[in-house]
Amino acid sequence: MSAPVVEAVDLSHRYGERLALAGVSFAIRAGEIFAFLGPNGGGKTTLFRLLTTLIPVSGGEARLLGFDLKREPQAIRRGIGVVFQSPSLDRKLTVAENLRHQGHLYRLHGRELGARSAEMLERFGLVDRARDRIETLSGGLRRRVEIAKGLLHRPRLLLLDEPSTGLDPGARRDLWQHLVELRDRDGVTVLLTTHLMEEAERCDRVGILDQGKLVALDTPQALCQEIGGDMITVVAGDPELLRADIERLFGGNPTLLNGTIRLERPSAHEFIPRLMEAWPGRIDSVTVGKPTLEDVFIRRTGHRFWERDAH
Repeated sequence: MSAPVVEAVDLSHRYGERLALAGVSFAIRAGEIFAFLGPNGGGKTTLFRLLTTLIPVSGGEARLLGFDLKREPQAIRRGIGVVFQSPSLDRKLTVAENLRHQGHLYRLHGRELGARSAEMLERFGLVDRARDRIETLSGGLRRRVEIAKGLLHRPRLLLLDEPSTGLDPGARRDLWQHLVELRDRDGVTVLLTTHLMEEAERCDRVGILDQGKLVALDTPQALCQEIGGDMITVVAGDPELLRADIERLFGGNPTLLNGTIRLERPSAHEFIPRLMEAWPGRIDSVTVGKPTLEDVFIRRTGHRFWERDAH
């Protein structure tokens, strides 16, 4: 098998006394879309800044495209494409002018730069907007220009920080069509950070970060399957007492989270009638759903996705 495109071993980082990233290890294969999912303060931004060489490595090791992150940052910068969460376009310049100046940063000039710019404009449906100033474009179109900039020098690895921020549902769908095409047609490896569950579920694999630690890593399907059945949520007047009664009668280790009882059952449609019959006057409501990445997050961390932020 070929070497990973990105590989980290015990990667750590501190801001003064605060440990923002705590011994994170992972490997990303060529040609996959990989997401780091986590709440604000979970470590996503720090990890992104490390991998894009914006801050130095203070602990552990990492390699991108075969280059050492500590010793060969310049080689890494030449080989990666980066799309930041904050806009990096010059609003007063046109689409074509932004691409041209980006090309100059990578020593592209003349006919080669013109050909690559034309290719990107065509690829992302921007040909008729090439002479438009960035300030006149919608959020979705600006995101397309950002990605076109990041791909102008034909990197093998594209890193995106919260790529769907500020986009409406239609623009998000367009963005994902482009990312899938990059993977399938060009073999580009895509690494992104996100706090959106539905975005992470589209990826080939997901690493879940919480308080600087990597608490789970696998395909979205495999992570959800570890729940082992349906998720049942019970609301009751005295949830603590009812949770103990449910465990005593049915077992299964029900948990109490933010005043609601949570159970994992393989056949919820068969279990819920038994539950209601056992305590008909004590249950206010019961909901059931298939496991999601949020359920995985809760199981691995003991708290909800947005319940607390690391500081």
